[in-house]
Amino acid sequence: MTDGDIVTDDSQGTPPSSHDTRTLLNRLQELLENARAMPLSASVMVNREEFGDMLADAIDGLPEELREARWLLKERDEVIERARREAERIIEAARVRAERMVERTEVVREARRTAEEIVEDAERRAGQMRNEAEDYVDRKLASFEVVLDRVMQTVQKGRERLQVHVTPNPDEEEDMTIGPAFFDQDE
Repeated sequence: MTDGDIVTDDSQGTPPSSHDTRTLLNRLQELLENARAMPLSASVMVNREEFGDMLADAIDGLPEELREARWLLKERDEVIERARREAERIIEAARVRAERMVERTEVVREARRTAEEIVEDAERRAGQMRNEAEDYVDRKLASFEVVLDRVMQTVQKGRERLQVHVTPNPDEEEDMTIGPAFFDQDE
């Protein structure tokens, strides 16, 4: 086994988890950064099969990340719906209670005040639950966005490295002496 080999405890061939996807992407980045440079070129040499296998494994892990994000959005909607139903139930309970107390003025005032407090409390709790659910989903989506951004950067770097070609200038072919400009390729 070499340093470039990927070791997983997955013998069934299933896509890697999000943690494994991040690890694979980091390994791809390291592979590109540590690849041997081609002489007189900005290009590097990488093992195409190894790089391709690692990239395919990372891509296979992305659908799981998307499925988790969709699940979080669905869960948030369910939490908001439960909060709305609870608020409606509390409001209805307050309305029924207030109707029973209509006979006395003091009781009616007290019922209205209590109903308003219950409604305000229910709306506050529903808003708080909604905010917490949205914050949770936002954090998960931000994490997923970071992973996708890293994938895009790694792929872009790889593509840029594969696109670099050195083409000789016909005027420079006549002068075969090596001068200081020869070593300016890193500038």
